[in-house]
Parts: sequence; C-alpha cells; structure tokens
Amino acid sequence: MKKALVTGGAGFIGSNLVDKLIDNGIEVIIVDDLSTGNKDNINPKATFYEISLLDLDENSFKGKDIDVVFHLAALARVQPSIEDPISFNKINVEGTLKLLFACYKAGVKRVVYSASSSCYGNATTFPTTEIHSTNPLSPYGLQKYIGEQYCKMFSEVYGLDTVALRYFNVYGERMNLEGAYCLVMGIFAKQMLENKSLSITNDGNQRRDFTYVQDVVDANILAATHKEKLNGEAFNIGKGKNYSINEVADMLGGDKIYGETRLEPFETLADNTKAKKILGWNPKGNLITWIKKYKKSLGI
Repeated sequence: MKKALVTGGAGFIGSNLVDKLIDNGIEVIIVDDLSTGNKDNINPKATFYEISLLDLDENSFKGKDIDVVFHLAALARVQPSIEDPISFNKINVEGTLKLLFACYKAGVKRVVYSASSSCYGNATTFPTTEIHSTNPLSPYGLQKYIGEQYCKMFSEVYGLDTVALRYFNVYGERMNLEGAYCLVMGIFAKQMLENKSLSITNDGNQRRDFTYVQDVVDANILAATHKEKLNGEAFNIGKGKNYSINEVADMLGGDKIYGETRLEPFETLADNTKAKKILGWNPKGNLITWIKKYKKSLGI
C-alpha cells in the first residue's frame, strides 16, 4: 500500500487512522464534508478534499492511483438516525454505493468498510460471533449493515475486494465531548467538566464492549494489507470484554442520575477470534487505565 484514501478523515476514528498511515509513509487523501468532522483533526501532510459522499460520481477517483480506500465517513449514532432516518439513509447507504462504484471504476485494490456491531441488535449469544443472526434495532444499524451487503456484492459482482470491520463502542483520543455524535464517555466527561451529575439512560446495567481507537486503527491497517482477498468478509473489532454503563460512570466518578428510557441492546460483547486468527489483530487497549489518564488530561 503506497497511497490510501480515507473518507471521514477529519473525524474521531478517521483522523487517528490518517495519522498512523502517514507515520507509516503512506500518501493519504482525505475526503470529508466536515458535517461531523473537525478541521483541526486534519493532518497537514494529507491532501484534503471537502466534499460529500453524495457528490461523488464514477469518475471521482480515476487517475489518482489509489491502492486502498478506508470508508469511515457516515452519519453515526443510533438515536439521531431514529429522528431523521431519511438523511441518514442518503449518506450511509446511497453515499456508500456511490463510493464503491467510484472505487470499482478507478481500479482500487481494496475497500476497508467501517461497519457496526449494531447489526446484531439484541444478540442472544455472548461473546457474539460474526455468524450470529442480524436484527438491527435502528435505521443506523440497518444502514450500516446494508453497506456491508453492498461491499460483499461488489466483491462478488464487480471483483472489487472489500472487507467489513464491525466496531464495538470505540473510545479514545479525539472523541467528541458534545453534539449528537457524542459517545457515553464523552457525554460523561462534559458533564463532569460542567460539575453536573452523570445522566444515565435506562437502569445503567446495560453492558458494552469498549474498544480503544488505536486498536481499531491497527485493525484497519491489517485488513488493508492482508495478502489474500477478503471478498466482503466481516470481522468483529471489539476488545472482548464489557462493562456496564454504571461501571463506566463509577470509573469517572461523580453522582449519577437516571430518567430517560431508550430502546437499545442490553449487552454487546465481541468474539474477536476471527480477527485475531485471520488478520493477526491483537487489541491492547485497557479501558480502566485509559480513563485514569483521560481524567488527568481533562483535569477532572
């Protein structure tokens, strides 16, 4: 891999990936419309195009000699997708289709697709393997799964090699502290900075498999550089250990308040055996250790 394109390269995960690619001597192009990304996250050594996925056409990548495309751009998060499913569908489904067709037309060697563990819905087996049935509980979860299916179809019909990485609750440096795309740790951190109680949906006993962003970056690079064709295969990218939301709140400290109820899976827990065996992935992040450092960096 000499040249890569990263959609969503100004976002939380995408910008961390761009930095690692550039550190590894890879030439990087970023495509991001900055609707949720942050311009301050953009590595100055990358070539940046401020453009929406919806503005791509079949000739967008022709002549750029791109080896691998990392597709991270999306309208993410469950609750906002429930409130606005049509806008989310345009970006997450139509945008992904436009991207894949442009990659095929440009002769891109592989597309690494950022999928989501939300495709499982309320899983019934833990740890959950990739062969578990899919039953998304939100427009976002369904749209990301449709993106997976498009990737697999492009591998089978068009010969474009693809791979789908199903992320489990990613945390780490540059995660948002506010806005509709803020994750639970970001929400808690912002509330603590404002001396507010930590607001918890449902009873807080729901459990999540939290995965460190640098481990997700490593998974992307391993998937991109895997020597054999992957043909749309899906891999769980999760630590394989989960914590309750109450436990996360206790790690951060502060008073807890309950009130809002929301439809959500009660538990997520990845079986990451497949990623370890085939991709050689080995997640190293430790949530407890990271939160201690995170609190110090925020002064809380």
